[in-house]
Amino acid sequence: MTQTAIPFWFMRGGTSRGPYFRQSDLPEDRGQLAEILIAAVGSGHPLNIDGIGGGNPVTTKVAILSKSDDDWGDIDYFFAQVSVEDRTVDFKPTCGNILTGVGPAALEMGLIEATGSETSINIRAVNTGARIQSSVQTSPDGVVYAGPTCIDGVPGTAAPVSLQFMDTVGGATGAFLPTGQLVDEFNGIDVTCMDVAMPMAIARADAFGLTGYESAEELNENTEFFAQMEAVRIKAGEAMGISDVANSVIPKFGLVAPAKDGGTVATRYFMPWKAHPTMAVTGAQCLAACVLTPGSVADGLAAQPDERPAKITLEHASGQIDVIVEFEQLPDGIVLKSAGLVRTARLLARGEVMVPADIWTKG
Repeated sequence: MTQTAIPFWFMRGGTSRGPYFRQSDLPEDRGQLAEILIAAVGSGHPLNIDGIGGGNPVTTKVAILSKSDDDWGDIDYFFAQVSVEDRTVDFKPTCGNILTGVGPAALEMGLIEATGSETSINIRAVNTGARIQSSVQTSPDGVVYAGPTCIDGVPGTAAPVSLQFMDTVGGATGAFLPTGQLVDEFNGIDVTCMDVAMPMAIARADAFGLTGYESAEELNENTEFFAQMEAVRIKAGEAMGISDVANSVIPKFGLVAPAKDGGTVATRYFMPWKAHPTMAVTGAQCLAACVLTPGSVADGLAAQPDERPAKITLEHASGQIDVIVEFEQLPDGIVLKSAGLVRTARLLARGEVMVPADIWTKG
């Protein structure tokens, strides 16, 4: 046999999609695993023509699931970001949109049993150590995918998947403010470096001569901006203590600007070498935390909310996303307790993905 068959579930999670695997169906060796994922997705071609990727970073993501041995967790979720073109895999970050599909996928895989009309699943994000409670609509027939919930960036409606994120501060760097400063200056640009769910470097759009309302396509065509942003991102990442920043997708980069369409602030998120067509769930939490933190680069763009928890509505390139943040206000900052979002997911296909046997043959 010249190819190896690996069971997979192909799912949309939030505004991303990709294959979901059982850990038991894959090798433990990280280098061999990377080669398998590169082959499965088809990394190395802009259209991923020799794999099941979609030619965009939001469609070349992978989730690997297993039953958790953690006292709190039900499911361990290990994330891999496969590049579109340069045949690399980054295991450092996590992805909140793909996480939306973890609960449904775990049920589809038989890793957990449904418990009535709504099944609560405790998920441990292996990459960062974050804990997430996911609530999935279920029935005696399995996962319920049809429903009334609409999220910007996905056509139609679907059943809601509620996510409550905990232990998200400092997952990658060990600190809320990895540089120890509310604002740092890199290449003349004021930046807030923050690690909440995802380490990010955040700046005001006007610092780059932008409005903050540009479309993802307009931003992707702006090569001068990307070159300037990448230089700032690399310096910010190094100041945050992140290794090999130039070859890693972290820290991600975000821009903030005054709201234009009734939200709290306008935002743009970068993956980091392309503009995100919508908004990352992890990035949304970090940007919301930045908005709530006095003295950050977002200070003054929006009135501070009086209610607890606070609803922060981020305007993004395809619409809006709400983040419900439970936090404590302190004289010198905030203590972030948890963040909640509602997304949707759908099983698109299931079966076996084939990879060349010379990459891996099951023992």
